[in-house]
Amino acid sequence: MTTASKGLLIVYTGDGKGKTSAALGNVFRALGHGWRVLVIQFFKGDWPIVFGELESAKAHPKLEILQLGKGFVQAMGDKKPFTEHKNAARDAVEIAKQKIYSGDYDLVVLDEVIYAIDYLDIRLVELKDVLEIIEKKPAHVHLILTGRNAQKEIIERADLVTEMKEIKHPFQKGIQAQKGIDY
Repeated sequence: MTTASKGLLIVYTGDGKGKTSAALGNVFRALGHGWRVLVIQFFKGDWPIVFGELESAKAHPKLEILQLGKGFVQAMGDKKPFTEHKNAARDAVEIAKQKIYSGDYDLVVLDEVIYAIDYLDIRLVELKDVLEIIEKKPAHVHLILTGRNAQKEIIERADLVTEMKEIKHPFQKGIQAQKGIDY
């Protein structure tokens, strides 16, 4: 494991596409330096599609990707009970704490965790739990959080915040998510 002088808190937020893609760009940059990397996805999982990032991870022994979500909540045909989503998110937070606090990783991405805190009045994760992770992470661990509408408490603690702004999106023309671009 490498040792960084200061593990940064990086936030990719906003209503535009590219938050997860930016985080995965950091992941592959870190892998190029031999870092051990963990990605925990809070919504992805339990879907009948193949995610390109999971396929890529198979070729990188220092990359672990955990899809711990149950899919989008109350959207895209979701029929699962809300408690199933909430329990999965709670478990994901506990797994994140355990793995981050271990100090075994140089970079950790909590993908879509900001959505999980509060998105469209859907609250799967407590803000206090995410703030605890930020405060207690080992000093060398870089932590990336993604999702729309980052809370001011997270922004205040962050070293880098980038807001993705949607100008134009293929969905506006009826173009569905594309393999290799969106998943």
